[in-house]
Amino acid sequence: MAGILDSVNQRTQLVGQNRLELLLFKLRGRQRFGINVFKVREVLQCPSLTSMPKSNAYIRGVAHIRGQTISVIDLSMAVGGRPIENIQDSFIIIAEYNRTVQGFLVGGVERIVNMNWEKIMPPPSGAGRYSYLTAVTEIENELVEILDVEKILNEICPVSTEVSVDVASSGDIQKDLGERIVFIADDSAVARNQVKRALEPLGVQIELAKNGKEALVRLKEIAELDCNNNVTERVALLISDVEMPEMDGYTLTAEIKADPKLAPLHVILHTSLSGVFNQAMIEKVGADDFIAKFNPDELATAVKKWVNCD
Repeated sequence: MAGILDSVNQRTQLVGQNRLELLLFKLRGRQRFGINVFKVREVLQCPSLTSMPKSNAYIRGVAHIRGQTISVIDLSMAVGGRPIENIQDSFIIIAEYNRTVQGFLVGGVERIVNMNWEKIMPPPSGAGRYSYLTAVTEIENELVEILDVEKILNEICPVSTEVSVDVASSGDIQKDLGERIVFIADDSAVARNQVKRALEPLGVQIELAKNGKEALVRLKEIAELDCNNNVTERVALLISDVEMPEMDGYTLTAEIKADPKLAPLHVILHTSLSGVFNQAMIEKVGADDFIAKFNPDELATAVKKWVNCD
């Protein structure tokens, strides 16, 4: 199992082609789930876990791996299911999200599959575990569910969205923005709301999209209907996630820069892919900035910077 990710560094060539590779795994039953390989550091048989008093109920313990102490989260419990049994026969996926490293306890790990983001669709609406999904796809005539890990992590350890007084009071972003909006594209409802809560106290007007395709359609509509020259007459800045169903953030950025009426728009890529950030690809698609999730001061400072660059 350790060799399943041996060639992960070679997979950066997929970025910018609207493609990804999913690591497939199971929790308790037959249902398969997927996680982007770019988030994954390592997959290994679950080692001995040390219980931590007063820790969140979803954390089954901590593991000591390669000199690092890592919290191990039972993904089945985190999405409302029963605990994974027989830990000694289970696996942990070591992944990096939002500047931190976590271990996800899973029942079994299958293989890696190469996918096109166009085949990754928004999840069905509904309650229950569907509220923990950012996307679904079909592999071998079976539904594969992609979990909203940012939602799970935020429930275990909520992230502050407050911008510090020093950052909030520096400059006059409302004067720079005028009547223009800041556009946010992210498939995670938790991530969208985090950005919204961080920026709204600054007086920023915001419009939201759930994925890159939806954002692109809306930006083209604004440029066509509300602008004489280009979209920056109405939209000051785009803040986009990288991983999104139907169209990822890299492809969205490339499409924007290829359209004369959208090209002047500044783009900040705001992603939990902090551990595998590819600076060359950011420059290739024409993004203006990259920020790893989630630091409200860094985000607010970047927004002020790029709004002021107009």
